[in-house]
Amino acid sequence: MQFHAFAKRNKIMSIGIIGAGLIGTAFARTLARAGIEATISNSRGPDSLKELVGELGSSIKAGTVEQAASADIVVIAVNWSKLPQALAGLPAWNGRIVINANNAIEAPSFKPVDLKGRLPSDVVGDLVPGAKLVKALNHLPAAVLAGDPKAEGGQRVLFYSGDDADAKAKVGALFEKLGFFPLDLGSLATGEKMAGFPGGPLAVLNLVKFG
Repeated sequence: MQFHAFAKRNKIMSIGIIGAGLIGTAFARTLARAGIEATISNSRGPDSLKELVGELGSSIKAGTVEQAASADIVVIAVNWSKLPQALAGLPAWNGRIVINANNAIEAPSFKPVDLKGRLPSDVVGDLVPGAKLVKALNHLPAAVLAGDPKAEGGQRVLFYSGDDADAKAKVGALFEKLGFFPLDLGSLATGEKMAGFPGGPLAVLNLVKFG
């Protein structure tokens, strides 16, 4: 997909990242490689990210969590136990797109959190009322996500799922622009079961599409 087609479809949508850990940084690195602008944030403030954004280049800016959360597409990549604090007191979501990159695990033990039968996206959805939620970026290790999606000669597959068709189309277009092969798993419920970690049969699989 050419950039002008991506831009027209997404109207040059702004991108924010909440969380500058492994996954948040990996996605920022992927955006920087493609020259796509984004604002990355963490709980410690923009000054703590000066070294990172200096490494990533001019397309990635450090900002506050509030600034990142005001973007058209917001990636949330925060340790599960810190999500309520990280998402408290942010601007109204008003139908903006949130990419939930979180798995319901305790860090650093990787022990599953007991959600009493609820899906992780149900919990995150409660924390971002009014947002259009898409589940993605949670099934690959950070080092793989940060790498060249065409390194193996094909296109690395990125799974995504959601209940809003328009939001999924825009996220899929972004992933395609980044060089990935976006693969829609369907609804949030289906996607969580297929690609959620731990337990999902597609989790941690580095799949590449050829041809």
